[in-house]
Amino acid sequence: MGQSVLPADVGPPVYRRWGGVEGLAADALDLASGEPWPVPDTGTIEGDLRALARLVVTGFTDPETGPVSTAFIAAAVRNPATATALHAFFAARHAQSGALVTRAIARGELPEGTDAAEVVRVAVAPLYYRLFITGEPIDEAVANRAADAALAAARAGVFRAPMP
Repeated sequence: MGQSVLPADVGPPVYRRWGGVEGLAADALDLASGEPWPVPDTGTIEGDLRALARLVVTGFTDPETGPVSTAFIAAAVRNPATATALHAFFAARHAQSGALVTRAIARGELPEGTDAAEVVRVAVAPLYYRLFITGEPIDEAVANRAADAALAAARAGVFRAPMP
């Protein structure tokens, strides 16, 4: 068994309170899912989606926040409770970020009935794919391309909810 990544004076309280790193991660994600997310408002859907995708890039490439963000994903892979918390965290982020799509619909930039959360998911999914599946680097250019692809699909009506 490998060494703990926690300092000796921190490890036991973490295990007493949360049962391990995964429990700590799940609790932190639960708390974070209720926090407000800085939803971009550049005045255009193109600017907003690009800014949102760049926020994700920054969250994973920043030397201070990147390792924590990556650790949450890694913990979710190993632990069902953390996976549930991560799912709720992302659902909250996508719902909050959906405001940029709602604004775009009101401005006539996107079709009525566009699924806001789906546009957000598709705008950031290529970043997570590169980070956690292929290990490819992400940067502003990759973020902009992902946002532009989601925008093109949204403008084409790909994310419109079916009419009853």
